[in-house]
Amino acid sequence: MLEAADLTCERGGKILFQKLSLRVSKEDLLRIAGDNGSGKTSLLRILCGLAWPAHGEVRWKGEPIRRLGEEYSRSLVHIGHASGLKDELTAAENLAVTCTLAGIRASDPAIRDALGRFTIAPERQVRHLSQGQRRRAALARLALSGDVPLWLLDEPFAALDAAASALVEELVRAHAGRGGAVVYTTHQAAALRDTRVIEL
Repeated sequence: MLEAADLTCERGGKILFQKLSLRVSKEDLLRIAGDNGSGKTSLLRILCGLAWPAHGEVRWKGEPIRRLGEEYSRSLVHIGHASGLKDELTAAENLAVTCTLAGIRASDPAIRDALGRFTIAPERQVRHLSQGQRRRAALARLALSGDVPLWLLDEPFAALDAAASALVEELVRAHAGRGGAVVYTTHQAAALRDTRVIEL
């Protein structure tokens, strides 16, 4: 499904990692671990095509992602460490826009239900949400992305309480159970303990 071959990542003249290869297949859960500054976020950005490696290549179903463009983008969900939400929009409006841009068809009731699962009021403006609530509002997209084969999640458990963390774990495991694949970073070693781990 997803393959990275001989990746080298350089930022600001410093090599964060090199000669990194990985393979992610259907039903895989892969955790990217490492200290702050080791390149976890940079690796996820490379895997989703938002950044390019100094050396090496990322392939999706055998094809280099540079050639696939939007076709690859519509095959993945990427949720970064920052929420990426617009302050002036409501939680529901933000989720609707995100789904539309990703090519995900989501009805208003489905959007409200997804936000409700994360205890976020759909009509609440994002500017009035706490950091934890913003994170939950962003992660509500996962509840609508079951048909998207690849999830790339940067610190999905950060700023979450126990109930929200359990819900994210439930969604991630269900996605893998449907044949999807999930690559994620986290500082919380206890999260999803039985996953494969790559240490940077």
